[in-house]
Amino acid sequence: MGVGGTLEFLSDIMGSSHKHKKKKQLQTVELKVRMDCDGCELKVKKALSSLSGVKSVEINRKQQKVTVSGYVEASKVLKKAKSTGKRAEIWPYVPYSLVSHPYAAQAYDKKAPPGYVRKVESTAITASVTAYEDPYITMFSDDNPNACSIM
Repeated sequence: MGVGGTLEFLSDIMGSSHKHKKKKQLQTVELKVRMDCDGCELKVKKALSSLSGVKSVEINRKQQKVTVSGYVEASKVLKKAKSTGKRAEIWPYVPYSLVSHPYAAQAYDKKAPPGYVRKVESTAITASVTAYEDPYITMFSDDNPNACSIM
């Protein structure tokens, strides 16, 4: 084990009584921020870059999308983006291919960038589809004697 290994072992045992801060995980936060000009873009980038733990800030002004990577929390990034005076929210869109019913009223959004639809819970869409199909199922039921004169 050697002297170095022994000292490391002892320091681990003695240091275990102290509380260690949990390390934040590296994550990517995507925001939708309303930006009209280069000045707006620079203001948002400068503000988000000043947060501790931020590794990179990428801005796509055409999609109104800001991507922040680093050891940060989504709530703090959103709060900092709103502090610039711009309207900001967590990125509300998902790729078109990931949604089972992209043209459902809840998912379709005219303001969404090309190839994206609004992120919705799948249960809300299927519940409305099921409610729509129920009248047809009961209309031709064998339990209903007035359902169809052909049967």
